[in-house]
Parts: sequence; structure tokens; C-alpha cells
Amino acid sequence: MNCLEKLTLIDQKNSLVSLSRQAQLLDISRSSLYYQPVINPENIAAMNAIDEIYTRYPFYGSRRIKDELENYEIFICREHVQRLMRKLGLEAIYPKSKPNLSKANNQHKKYPYLLKKFKIVKPNQVWGADITYIRLQKNFAYLVAILDWYSRYVVSWRLSRTLESNFCIQALTEALKKKETNIHNSDQGVQFTDQDYVTILQAHSIQISMDGRGRCMDNIFTERLWRTVKYENVYLNEYLDFDEARSGLNEYFSFYNQKRRHSALPNRQTPAQIYFSK
Repeated sequence: MNCLEKLTLIDQKNSLVSLSRQAQLLDISRSSLYYQPVINPENIAAMNAIDEIYTRYPFYGSRRIKDELENYEIFICREHVQRLMRKLGLEAIYPKSKPNLSKANNQHKKYPYLLKKFKIVKPNQVWGADITYIRLQKNFAYLVAILDWYSRYVVSWRLSRTLESNFCIQALTEALKKKETNIHNSDQGVQFTDQDYVTILQAHSIQISMDGRGRCMDNIFTERLWRTVKYENVYLNEYLDFDEARSGLNEYFSFYNQKRRHSALPNRQTPAQIYFSK
């Protein structure tokens, strides 16, 4: 386990074990607890704007995003836009492509997509996992969520400073402490094809389904969740830093699950009402 993976194990709110002691147990320096990816502030502004434009217009490519950035008073060349979009893992959604924040590893085994024409009739029949970019005022983070497709209930989530696989493994482990699913669907990114992640699924006899390359609709429920989270929470709050974002998202996901009525659910019930109804 490298240093970045160890950082995801730190519990900032643990009142029983101090941060210094946690760092000592994990054999990392205390200063590393405050690690943030280093990036040009001008790129942060551009990446945040690109994320907002893309969330609103997921069919925009780099040329149209470049034009739209002028409304934010950001004037950069198309090649620069393309570089930042690659860092964000974004592509325009055409029938042949989809967002892909988690890059594939050719050495990892890929699994077939199992959900074509599959009828979902109850909670915990299918979970979807995905990762998205979360903007902060001075930096950025990555969010993973495991979503129950039937009820739209967020079973678990984790925020990370990096794209190391460990935060996804933590989210999966947390979800499986609550319930188990029949099928787990994700993209073919390295986080979800990681052997440690796959081994957990196999140990629970969960069928593994992965979005096919060029299929933009395979994980559409989670893509819709990201739009909701960003418009209703992230963009409105303009989180200063990682800890503030984690605290705010914790409050928001509680609201989303327990109180927010969902237009796609029967009688506009909340995800929790549907999730715990069967």
C-alpha cells in the first residue's frame, strides 16, 4: 500500500485515536495528512468551469466548450481545453462514447454488460458505482457513490483527494455491511477492475457487470445522480476545501436519501422510502 492509499484510511473525526497516532500506525508523516494535488490556480478555474459546462451540456466537445468558456472570461486554446478534459476524464456524450473518469487498465480483466433489457423490480437487485470530479475553491477532489438502481438510494459514498483505488474499496465495503446486491455495475476503470475490488464482489457471490465501450447509457442512473449533486449542492456551496466538502456532502446525501422526493419514483417518494419498503 503506497502513501496515497494510506491517506484514505485516515479518519479526521476519530475522537479516540489522534491524527498523530493514526499517522504513526500507518507509518506516514503527519504533514502528509494535508496533501493536496498541486495544480495551477488558473487551471483550477478552467477545470471548474469545464465541469459546470459539461454537466449542463454533456454533448459538448472541446470546440464548443472552448467557446462557452468565454462566458466565464476564460480564454484558452482548444488544445488546452482538451488537456483539461482528459484530466477530468470527460468526453462529449455521443452514441459511441461516455464520460470516463476512471481510466481502464489493459492488464485487468473486463466483464460483460449484463443489464441489456434486464428488468429491475426490487431494491438491491442492481447497484451502480461511478466516480465524478468535485470542485473546490482552491483544489479538487473525487467522489465515488454506490447507487441502488431501483430506489435511487445512495448506499454508500466516499470522497478522495486522489484516484487511488482504496476509496472505492472503502465505499464498497461500507455498502456491503448494510446490504448485498445481486449485480454490481460500473465502467471498466482501473478502480473497479482492481483485483482487491473484484475479490470483494466475488467473495459475496455478486455478479459483475461493466459498461461496454462506447455505451453512454449503461450507467445513466448514476450520471443523473451526479447532475443532481452538483446543481443542488456542490455549485451552490462553493466548498473551500476537502474537509468542508466532505461535511457538506454528508449532510446532502442524508437529505437526498431521506427527504428529497424523487420525480422518477412512484408517488414521488424518497429513495429511502422505496429502498426500505421491500
